[in-house]
Parts: sequence; C-alpha cells; structure tokens
Amino acid sequence: MEELSFVDVDIMLRHVGDFDRFQYLLIGLFSLINILSGFHYFGQTFISVTPEYKCKPSPYDDVNKTTYLACYKTIQEGATTKKVACNSGWDYNTSYGYISIVQEMDWVCNDSWPPVVAHSFFYVGAVLGSFALGILADRIGRLRVLIIANMIVIVGNMATAMSTHPIAYIISRFLAGAATDTNFVMMYIIVMEYIRPKMRTAGLNLCIGVFYCISCVVVPWLAVGLRTWKWFLVAISLPHLSVLSFAILVPESAQWLLSKGRTDEAIACFERIARFNRRTVDPKVLAELRKYANEHIKTVRNENLIGLISTPRLRKKMLILMFKSMVMSLGYDTIARNVNGFGFSPFTIFSICSITILPACVVILFLQDRWGRKALASGALFISGLFSAIGGVILVINQYTSPILIIAISIICRFSINVAYNSGAQYAVELIPTVVRGQGVSAIHVIGYIANFCSPSILYMGEMWKPSPDLLLAVLLIFGAFACLFLPETLNKTLPVTLEDGENFGEDERFYEFYCCGGRGDDSVEILNPGIYKIKYIN
Repeated sequence: MEELSFVDVDIMLRHVGDFDRFQYLLIGLFSLINILSGFHYFGQTFISVTPEYKCKPSPYDDVNKTTYLACYKTIQEGATTKKVACNSGWDYNTSYGYISIVQEMDWVCNDSWPPVVAHSFFYVGAVLGSFALGILADRIGRLRVLIIANMIVIVGNMATAMSTHPIAYIISRFLAGAATDTNFVMMYIIVMEYIRPKMRTAGLNLCIGVFYCISCVVVPWLAVGLRTWKWFLVAISLPHLSVLSFAILVPESAQWLLSKGRTDEAIACFERIARFNRRTVDPKVLAELRKYANEHIKTVRNENLIGLISTPRLRKKMLILMFKSMVMSLGYDTIARNVNGFGFSPFTIFSICSITILPACVVILFLQDRWGRKALASGALFISGLFSAIGGVILVINQYTSPILIIAISIICRFSINVAYNSGAQYAVELIPTVVRGQGVSAIHVIGYIANFCSPSILYMGEMWKPSPDLLLAVLLIFGAFACLFLPETLNKTLPVTLEDGENFGEDERFYEFYCCGGRGDDSVEILNPGIYKIKYIN
C-alpha cells in the first residue's frame, strides 16, 4: 500500500474506486440531468414560439378590396388606401398543428410584449436564483440544493401552465428561471468530484455532448407531439420528480462535508462508494483522511471574491473573463433561439442547429489540448462573429435571400458558439486561482446570465430591421474574440492556487503567442508533491 503521509479526496478515490460501478451510476444520472436541463432551458422557446400570422377576415370585409397583413388590413376606397386594425383576430400558420401561448392568447402586434418580457424575467430569475441557491448550497449542501432546484422547475412550470394573465405568466417564468443552471451545476460538481481526474474532461464533455444534444434535438418534436404548450410544459416538468430519488442514490459532496468539518459524514460517503464498488478500505487510509481534513480545515486561508479584483493583472483577467462570458452567453442564447423567419418550421430549424452540440464537444476533445485554450476560444468566437456578420450583410443586401443559405450560416454560427461556450467554461476554471475558484466561476456564470437578459430584446429588434440581431451579435462576438487574446494560455502550465499566483500567472505572455504556434511554456504541468503543496499554499 502507498505511503499514507498525505490523503486528500482524490487519493481517497483511488482506494474506494474512481471509475467503477458507482461512477457509471453517477454518469447515468448526470445524463438524465442533461436531458432534463435541456428540456427546461429550451422549453421556454417553444411555449412562446410565434407562428406566421395575418389578420383574420371579417364577415363584413369586401375581400376584393381588402389586403390582409400581419397587424392591419388595407382597404381600397377609390384612389385611396385605408389602414384598419385587425378587428376579428388573426389567422395563424401553425407549424405541425402546435398551438403556443402566443397563438392561444393572441399575443401579437401591439400585444406582443408579454413573451418578450417573460423571457427576460426568466433570466432575472436565473441570476437571482443562482445567487440565492448558491448561498444555500454552501449552507445545506450541494445535493439538497440540486433537489430543491429541480422541484422549483416543476412549481414554476406548473404555475406557467395555469397562467391566464400576462403578469401571472411573467411571474411564473421568473420562478421557473430561478432554478436554471443550479438544477444542472450542482450535479456537475458532485460528478466531477467522484470521478478519476484524468477521466473528467473526456467523460463529462462526451456526456454533455451526447445527452444535452439529444434533449435539444427532441424538445421541439415533443412539443409538436403534444400539440399544445400546456401539455408540453407538463411533459417536460414532471420528469424532474425523478430527481427526488437522488437523495437515496447520490452522496453529498465530500469536499463540502470536509470544508464544514463534517468529517465522519464525508468518510461515510466514501465507505458507501467502496461498498457499491465492492471494495474494502483500509482503516489506516480513513484515519489519514481524517487527519488531513482536521489539519486542512484549521490552516487553509480564507480568501474571497474581492481578492480577484484587488490587484491589477488579476483584475484585468477577471474583467476579460466576465466580458467573454457575457458575449458567449448572449451569443449562445440568441443564436439558439433565433428560429423564426427562415421560411421553414422553427421546430425543424432548432433541431437541425442543435445537432451541432455533439460535434462541437468532439472538436473540443481533439483540439483543446493541441491548439491550446486561448486559440480555440478566441478562434471559435471569431468564426461565429464572422459568419454572423456575413448573414447580416446578406440580409441587408436582400432580405428575401435563399433560406437555405441563411440556415447554413446559422448552423456554422451555432457550431462555433458551442465550441466557444464549452471550451470557455474550462478556460475560466483554470485561470481563476484555486482558493477562490468556486466563487469566481459562479460570479462569471451569473454575469453571463445577466447578459442573457438582453437576448429577447435583440431578437425583437429583428422585427423592426431583420439584419440587426446578426450584425449586433457579430460586433460583440468579434470583440469577445479580440479580448480573449489578452488572456494567458493555461495548457501545460502550473495553474494558479493563491491570489498571488493568479496575479503573476502569464505575466510575460504576449497577446499574439499561441500554444499551437510555439508558445508552449512549460513542457508539462508541474505536479506538486503533497508536502511541498502544504508548505507553499497552507499556512
């Protein structure tokens, strides 16, 4: 047996099994969470999808002299043409017979504001919910908050299904949004902790790529199959009840338990994993873990988020990461939800574009460790911005250009933004010092959701001038790609642990240096001996 001078969580995993039967169970449950999260996040798009519409003819209209448009009809009276508001409702070109809340409530023309406002309030809920549930997770644990968040999804969506007034609809979407992100991230944290470190990137990226992709491809056709937005909401909400079983199947985060001084409960979690994996843990190993936990909890420094902006170089990195997160989140959400006006069913467009999620994850697996984090994130943002600009320019020249061409450009944009979004998440984790990594990553994620508040408004601009969403996104994405150049590369470098490390990390690197072009830095990542780690980083 190895020398037991230092036993932390990762070493403990090797004794109880770090990629065995229990880990397969966790990955299976994480796959379920991916499907549920995709349904919840993009269900918002299809409950309020707006079909093509025009004024419904009135029995008193002279059809030979009346032209029916979207928000008014024109009546020819001699040499003059009179505009008249739609006074008999609207006729909708319903895709596959699906009826959204927009169609049911006639939320079009002057009354088109409720879905836009509700969509924005969904993200207000996501921001406030992430803060509140994040604080709660530090108090009562990751697993309990994971379950609570998924129950909030059910309550918010059921309240939405019963809404008959715009204000009630907006409030219920705010509540549903409060669970967004937390209903996924807490499980991500638990799975990351209990899987062999070398398997985390590949295993979890493929899991997200396959099952999140499946959920996004399937969700529009689930709506079509159920015909109405209310039954669709019920169908994507009730499966969240299955997360209640996680209270029995999934252990609490051992890292969190240790950080709270609940060492016996953390050890019980490891013993439970060992039994599931049919292993026996030497009592000496458990004793060393207890010793490590007691010493570590007493001596580790208590840093906070303010430290990330208290020094100039670290502050610059943090501000760039925040701006990049805003651009990526806004681009990801707006491109994903821009499914109207292509001349095809929005259900078809969404499914086709969603297929890009899986190849995007595969590209990350193959290129991120070859090109480096900076080159991949910056390049993917630039390509997405470039093709968004091309699409906008084409619409400026001819708003009635071939839908096939616009769809092809949209697919390239969606693929590129998927690469940028998923690779950028890992990039941020690696750049933020270990002592404040949890707080820093949460702050960056919340900033991204704040930016998503603007997504419905950007899409709404397209009703006034069709190219405007594409052109605005192009500018933001290209600026985001440029900002990435001023971040240091993290591939094959010793990652920062303390705030001082973060301040000095990459200080000599130039913006034009890339790992794939010879700017390789260290030949390999420095692996600190546990004893050296304690001397260097723990008082």
